Amino acid sequence: MQVIHTTDSSNCFTSKTGVGLGNFDGLHIGHMALINTLIRESQLNNLSSIVYTFTKHPENILRKKLITPLLLTEQKKIDLLDEIHLDYLYFDEFNEDFSRLSPEDFVKKILIDKLNIKLAVAGYDYRFGYMGQGDIPFLKELGQKYGFRVVVIPAIKCDDEVISSTRIRNCIINGELETAYKLLGRNYSITAEVVSGRRIGNTIGFPTANIHPERFLVLPANGVYITKTLLDGKLYNSMTNVGYNPTFEDVKEKTVETHIIDFNQDIYGKKIEVFFLKKLRDEKKFESVELLKEQISKDMNSARKYLEIEEAASDCT
Repeated sequence: MQVIHTTDSSNCFTSKTGVGLGNFDGLHIGHMALINTLIRESQLNNLSSIVYTFTKHPENILRKKLITPLLLTEQKKIDLLDEIHLDYLYFDEFNEDFSRLSPEDFVKKILIDKLNIKLAVAGYDYRFGYMGQGDIPFLKELGQKYGFRVVVIPAIKCDDEVISSTRIRNCIINGELETAYKLLGRNYSITAEVVSGRRIGNTIGFPTANIHPERFLVLPANGVYITKTLLDGKLYNSMTNVGYNPTFEDVKEKTVETHIIDFNQDIYGKKIEVFFLKKLRDEKKFESVELLKEQISKDMNSARKYLEIEEAASDCT
């Protein structure tokens, strides 16, 4: 798969293309159904397959502040799509000038002139052009005018509700990680470099790897989570606290701290990926450090039992 950014490439496609349209934040089950359809239809029609998306969420650019926290970094999106048979991942830059393009100008100047589109694949609720004025019926009309076919992916549901990035964000924000897993098709994860912290975990016998996720990412609700941690290509069982460590009153900044179970190595400066499996409990202020340590031991036992059951189940599949 080739990754293209408009900032470093002004080339237009000479080969005919099939283009998947959308923000694709999360690359959830619905997105992957769209992309798999794109790849299949493109291969059948001898087209180069392109996922067309933006470097930043349009809503955050238009309102000039973080309105919509994201489910994926750009690099994670690249890594996930690199695992399938997609030809191109095309990141366009959404800015105020771009936002003023009429729906037809977007189709003509971007999809026709730059991407040489012959097939468009989009979700049933896809909107495009100035103020989202373009919709699926208009895209089909423009397809007839400019000579490209439009394939529409219907709503995909889970538990009688449509799968959407908004629904997944709400699940994560509310600590409903098991539901998020069903909608994403994988565990929600955060990747970041391990940084030096206050070493509170070390002082109470539970050393932690502290990470500072990208500020635009969705963070799970404050609490303690059963997690798995990818380090140097190996997956470890772990437990992660998200929040402010209220037992220690001088903590002012929200932190993400991961204790890797049965592991005691210096990993400062290394990049880890933390996969959130299940919320154990809310964050709580304890009357003493000893009571906190007792609770962490209980949490650890709960995490071990859960992970043992999960591993046994995966061995049977």
